Amino acid sequence: MDSAPLLEVQSVRKSFSKPDGGELFVLDNVNLTLREGEIVGLLGRSGSGKSTLLRLIAGLSRPAGGSIIYLGQTLDGPPPGIAMVFQSFALFPWLTVLENVELGLEALGLPREETRRRALAAIDMIGLDGFESAYPRELSGGMRQRVGFARALVVHPNVLLMDEPFSALDVLTAETLRTDFLELWSKGQLPIRGVILVTHNIEEAILMCDRALVFATNPGRIVSEIKVDLAHPRDRLDPAFRDLVERMYVELTASRTAERPAARPERFAGAGIGTILPRISSNLLSGLLETVAAPPYDGQADLPVIAASLNMEIDDLFPVAETLQMLRFAEVAGGDIRLSPEGRRFAEADTDERKRLFAHHLLTYIALAAHIRRVLDERPSHQAPWRRFADELEDHMSPEAAEQTLRAVISWGRYAEIFAYDDHTQIFSLENPS
Repeated sequence: MDSAPLLEVQSVRKSFSKPDGGELFVLDNVNLTLREGEIVGLLGRSGSGKSTLLRLIAGLSRPAGGSIIYLGQTLDGPPPGIAMVFQSFALFPWLTVLENVELGLEALGLPREETRRRALAAIDMIGLDGFESAYPRELSGGMRQRVGFARALVVHPNVLLMDEPFSALDVLTAETLRTDFLELWSKGQLPIRGVILVTHNIEEAILMCDRALVFATNPGRIVSEIKVDLAHPRDRLDPAFRDLVERMYVELTASRTAERPAARPERFAGAGIGTILPRISSNLLSGLLETVAAPPYDGQADLPVIAASLNMEIDDLFPVAETLQMLRFAEVAGGDIRLSPEGRRFAEADTDERKRLFAHHLLTYIALAAHIRRVLDERPSHQAPWRRFADELEDHMSPEAAEQTLRAVISWGRYAEIFAYDDHTQIFSLENPS
């Protein structure tokens, strides 16, 4: 494509203020180009800044550095001609379908007759003709999301931003809506010139996109681009499709070990105090270890195969595998997961032995767990408040990430019986552990 880009993101950075007066960078040096006729996908783990980037493009937030150029002009606020579809439908429950769709046209100042005509045409196009007078509470999730699409499309945007628009739907409804959207897009029946799609679903990206950009985290940045040169409609069983699924898994695995700026030294080996921990239950960790240890995998498995067999999405599977890697129960590389000898031992052990193994690995490789236990051991009362550790974590991460990290280590610490936590008093203690 030799035409001028619809949209250019140039060296964009985005940061938020930290309590200590510093900055926490969510995006760093992000570059992206969208040309006419393209669907570009953004993939990466939760927290990699994909949705933040969409908000910047929509003009709902401003970058800390770099620029966003739309139709040759630098953005300085919400631009006309860029619309967004959200994961959560975002409909007004007191308005009918028709009124929700018409709302998208209010800012354009069109005559009432033109507003009504365009809204009815959009409702018909997305397959909700006959539901104009229905309220959102009367509609299924798929129908509500169709209203969201109609409201975005009724303004005839040049660029449509889609933030995980199918993830809140059941599998069959999501597939139907994706298929209908792609059919309208392929036939040129949608009044849009380019699409940016945020998704955590690898197969969805390959089904819909011409290019997929893979994000890494801390800070969020693009680490690779994958072109999808398959004709529409695309067949999930096509060997070329499956090869792209495999390649995408490899790229996403690599993105999690991409080189990051050197961190400050930590007192403990493994995941340092400044590491944001995912909230993964011990049941999920045990389940994945057992699955990989059993036939037909016998200790090593292809992540796409495991994901398909367990019906897990990328944002569900990768954090579990990564946590096992942090705990040295497994290694994740090249789109595969391979159990360590300790991981195999855990999978074969009884409940008490599993707890002993988990406690040893938790204290050895997760610095925050070891730090909490050391503080509790050293205090005469063997108690410490939540804020004692939250304040430390907030020197490294946002308050939301600090809470997530503490909740994760509390769950693992309880399972391992290395400390207790009372959520009512917000006190860590050694009451239960010996």
